[in-house]
Amino acid sequence: MSQIDNDWLEAVNGEFKKTYYKKLYNFVKDEYSKRVVYPPADDIFNAFHLTPLSNVKVLILGQDPYHNENQAHGLSFSVKPGQDIPPSLQNIYKELNDDLGCRIPNNGYLEKWAKEGVLLLNTVLTVRAHQANSHQGAGWEEFTDAIIKKVNDIDRPIVYMLWGRPAQKKADMLNNPKHLILKAPHPSPLSAYRGFFGCKHFSKANEFLKENGVEPIDWQIEDI
Repeated sequence: MSQIDNDWLEAVNGEFKKTYYKKLYNFVKDEYSKRVVYPPADDIFNAFHLTPLSNVKVLILGQDPYHNENQAHGLSFSVKPGQDIPPSLQNIYKELNDDLGCRIPNNGYLEKWAKEGVLLLNTVLTVRAHQANSHQGAGWEEFTDAIIKKVNDIDRPIVYMLWGRPAQKKADMLNNPKHLILKAPHPSPLSAYRGFFGCKHFSKANEFLKENGVEPIDWQIEDI
């Protein structure tokens, strides 16, 4: 687990000293030594490396990493270059195309969003190969709840995109009047037709940021 070394470190340093995190650290270390686990250990904290706390404008919450080879790299919904675009991300791109006219790119690599200030956070940061949700309940949820609370404490405009019921449960800890909470069904093919399509979250986020004097997000992912 490559160490967090930007302004997130001060924000979450206290978590590293807590009993749950020590147990989580030992669990994760043991899993990587005995099994195939994704993402690669050095990529676990990529969301924080690429989006410092001081840069966060939007938080998009996923669940746990993709569990097939060469997909997960530490950003929710994103896959490494050269991988097929997962179905949920295909639907995100469709909504972006409909909402803002963004071209649908040939890849699912969302590092640009992270660098633009979109914190692409999963609630669980590791997973066993080919076993969805296999690291649920190991302690990651407590850590990522602490992350969400730190974002909630930021004294400037932030947008949350909470897609699907698990993400929407986190709304209870979001009480900052300067922030905007957007909710929609999950973009998965199983639920996107229930209201993810047409939610216009991307234009709503940019309008909110602009109204508050913040540079909007350039959502266009370029072809590779």
